[in-house]
Amino acid sequence: MTYAYLGPEGTFTQAALRRVAPGGQGRPFPTVPAALDAVRRGDCEAAVVPLENSVKGVVPVTMDQLVSAELHITAEVEVPVTFTLMARPGTGLDSVTEVLSHPHALDQCARWLAEQLPEARLRPVDSTAAAAREVAEAASAAGVAAVAAPLAADLYGLASLATGIGLRAGAVTRFVSVAPAWFPPARTWLDRTSLLVNPGDGPGRLVDILTEFCSRDIEVSRLHSWPTGDRLGSYRYFIDIDGHIENPPVREAVSAIAGLGAGARFLGSYPRWGRRPEELVHTGPAGAPVSLPPTRSPHPGA
Repeated sequence: MTYAYLGPEGTFTQAALRRVAPGGQGRPFPTVPAALDAVRRGDCEAAVVPLENSVKGVVPVTMDQLVSAELHITAEVEVPVTFTLMARPGTGLDSVTEVLSHPHALDQCARWLAEQLPEARLRPVDSTAAAAREVAEAASAAGVAAVAAPLAADLYGLASLATGIGLRAGAVTRFVSVAPAWFPPARTWLDRTSLLVNPGDGPGRLVDILTEFCSRDIEVSRLHSWPTGDRLGSYRYFIDIDGHIENPPVREAVSAIAGLGAGARFLGSYPRWGRRPEELVHTGPAGAPVSLPPTRSPHPGA
């Protein structure tokens, strides 16, 4: 398969693509919307995009795209994130006057940058690798540095001035693979289902919706509000629950939510990341769970 991803080469998204689809062919695009547009047009069969970070939360541009795009999440992957400050060889830390990177990366490195480079101008760009490439290719890059993945320094011939400059060690970003609407991957019994729910008007609507999951012992693993844009205080909710849409309790809960008059859009069911290979269970011909070797290891770094 051909996967669109947030490029250029050397982004954390490319690293995520290599984990979620080791045999997939990647095509870099300058922005998340451009990558997803390539899937809508049929130029690529799927796209890998960042969804949320353990330090700074959701990636707004991806959330906006999931609201409007008729695409389904088919897989997820978590990638450890380590940031490096890099510049042209010969550039010293004390001569850096401008730092380029993706807004999320700048946010995650804000404390270090404020302490070590308090006078430097911070300039957001479309991706961490785009920042590294701009520094490498600029006609004049005196005093300019980039915050990017360590791999980008090697790719673009830059020197590392400092590494591990993020706010917290062990930061992780969750990426998702999305594709045009189709049947979700077969259930493994260790799955996640993502929904976009518009509760409508009236008091207690969100509580009523969550009760449909709670009453069926379905774990809600993520709940995030997102403005509808209609008026102040009007929200949709991204909801992740444990379980596959083919599981009867999950299907019943989604139907019950629709019965409440709330709009519920199915965004995908897919295996949860980080399960041990021996934990994966696939559905047999009669619907009974059958243990099988997984087609890929769900372990990061495997």
